[in-house]
Amino acid sequence: MENYVPMHECRVHKISIIVNRTHAILHSIAILFLIHYRLSFFFQHPPNITIPTLPWLLIFVSELLLCLAWLLTQFYRWRPVYRTVFPERLPADDKLPAIDVFICTADPNKEPSVEVMNTVISAMALDYPPEKLHVYVSDDAGSDATLRCTKEAWNFARYWVPFCRKYGLVTACPDVYFSSSEDSFKGSSEFKAERKKMEEKYEILKQRIRRIVQENHTDVPVNNKLDHSSIIEVINEYHKEKDEVKIPILVYVSREKRPSHHHNFKAGALNVLLRVSAMISNSPYILVLDCDMHCNDPTLARQAMCYHCDPQTSQSIAFVQFPQTFRNISEDDIYDSQLRFVFKIQWHGFDGAGGPTISGTNFYIKREALLGSFSKQQDLMALKRSFGPSNDFIKTLVEDYKPCFIKDGESSRMLLEHANVLASCSYEDQTTWGTKVGFLYFCVLEDYFTGFTLHRKGWKSVYLYPKRPQFLGISTTNFNETSIQWTRWISGLTSVTISRFCPLICGPLKMSLVHLMCYLEVACMPFLCCLSVWGFALIPQLCLFNGIPLYPKISDSNFNIFSIIFISAISKSLYDIVTTGDQFRVWKNEWRIWMVRSVTCYTYGSLDAILNKLGIKEASFLPTNKVTDDEQFKLYEMDIFDFRAATMFLAPLVVVILVNFAAFVGAVFKALVVDDNGDRYWEKMFGQMFLSFYILVSNYVIIEGMIIRKDKASIPLSATLWSVVFSVFIVLIGSAILC
Repeated sequence: MENYVPMHECRVHKISIIVNRTHAILHSIAILFLIHYRLSFFFQHPPNITIPTLPWLLIFVSELLLCLAWLLTQFYRWRPVYRTVFPERLPADDKLPAIDVFICTADPNKEPSVEVMNTVISAMALDYPPEKLHVYVSDDAGSDATLRCTKEAWNFARYWVPFCRKYGLVTACPDVYFSSSEDSFKGSSEFKAERKKMEEKYEILKQRIRRIVQENHTDVPVNNKLDHSSIIEVINEYHKEKDEVKIPILVYVSREKRPSHHHNFKAGALNVLLRVSAMISNSPYILVLDCDMHCNDPTLARQAMCYHCDPQTSQSIAFVQFPQTFRNISEDDIYDSQLRFVFKIQWHGFDGAGGPTISGTNFYIKREALLGSFSKQQDLMALKRSFGPSNDFIKTLVEDYKPCFIKDGESSRMLLEHANVLASCSYEDQTTWGTKVGFLYFCVLEDYFTGFTLHRKGWKSVYLYPKRPQFLGISTTNFNETSIQWTRWISGLTSVTISRFCPLICGPLKMSLVHLMCYLEVACMPFLCCLSVWGFALIPQLCLFNGIPLYPKISDSNFNIFSIIFISAISKSLYDIVTTGDQFRVWKNEWRIWMVRSVTCYTYGSLDAILNKLGIKEASFLPTNKVTDDEQFKLYEMDIFDFRAATMFLAPLVVVILVNFAAFVGAVFKALVVDDNGDRYWEKMFGQMFLSFYILVSNYVIIEGMIIRKDKASIPLSATLWSVVFSVFIVLIGSAILC
């Protein structure tokens, strides 16, 4: 190790640490004063108590829950780190480890095939030895259209990959490359001519893919997605011509699905890919991609290998996580589709605590971390009880096993037959797949649970955020699809929170306390936020209707406590916006969308998890619709909310606005017209009036969608009328209970 040269660097952001810790201390002191103020109410003599106990208790609980949520966020703010890699220090190509790329698609109607095939092509064009790169497409719908499109993508890749290598393109995705002006006016006449030919080939590819999808649209039975046999095809195997430039092999995999067997969503598909790929390539490292997440930088595989090949870290690191970045995000990003806070702030702090969890896509994971490492002397029966009855698959678990695929036709056919067995829906019966080995099945968020389990076992992970986006995806750009996606995520997180796998109960084994608390924050935050925000959105307003003060008078020194906490929270969030290079309007949109999600997605997701826990409802997985509607996308780019969403998402928003509007207007009317001593009323109820006013101003777009806008993307009149009924019911019943 005398000549050891590190392939990566980790630096601690000292200024952020000082600011974060100073703010945490000062904010905590203010919270302690708030708790003292609330508790002192319960120790007053009964004759001095003029406020009903129940509303005071409920708003205190709401404050405590929000304070707890804030406290948990301080663990990933404690030590944020930032990383740099040096790919030029990697060993020679012949010494680099092999990589399998897993690309998952589930529904060709919701995931445009052109986008999926761009992901496939970009993965094949990575700057990595082609004989050590193997791309697998998992088609959970079993669609013949996806298989045919995959073959078309491979035919195009035969020309695209050599073109990328010859001219050193820095954009591996053809759609991104040709839609930009990159290199279009540069280079020799030979390059320009080849570029034009390649662009023509790409246009032909898109036409063929769209035609295949159109032809297949009316031919596939509705139940085919849940009832079909396994199909495994190595696309290269059917190509007889010898290419001048070698390209990676491409494998299409569709696992068997039957209505009588639970297919375990994306985790089940990934575990099938783990087994099938072991028979064909058995690479020690795996890149997992969502079908719409293109490889934007050809060097990204080498960047990840800076950790997996470094002798000081390779034995302990389970996976390298990259951020999710999107190419269809508007300047204001009104739905927070880019997840700015998660990938620019939270995951850096998570990394400093011991490593981020798996984020669903864009991660390079070690096969050994998922399956374990075994010697030839291992008990064969014990391995079969864990991994299933296939002797051929058991052989792949032994270190340095190299499949003999595509060396001769007979071996190829035999291995494909065995691979089809591994892709059957019954293969995992009576095994530990999804419970102890592979990607874990406990909830629909297999990424969070799998990452947590790996960290409990002692594995580490790192978060790499290069300046150039390594992956570019397509994000949801309308309110309905964004809400559905978030509801699914929250359901998975809450199901962990209320189970025996809750980080507070299940940890820590080989995890630090700070790392454990980071996991706890991710799991518990939605549940805590939905309860506390509903409390702040309704309880002070109901009391405002009835003249019950829940906050100190402006002249009372205790009023400063609430002012300091509010200003402190706002100032810290603005500081985070500035340090990540974003604009004030992004901060405004994030505050609004947090409140919106708290009363919709967080609420419905938590409720879904609780009903699933009680056995009233089964867990479900709805793929996010990535089909871009031009009209909806235009509204998104213009920063106009599209309220064409399910009533279940609109009603809570309108109810909150109606209750707050009525409470605020009623209070102003009472102070100006009815109450003879208006100054005293303003002073006594200012805190609640300000809270209602702040909620209304922050969510002005909802008021605009209800009253001002008349386009078809506004809030439907029916949703508003139903919300009026619910609002009146809440005010009448709430006032009766609280007062």
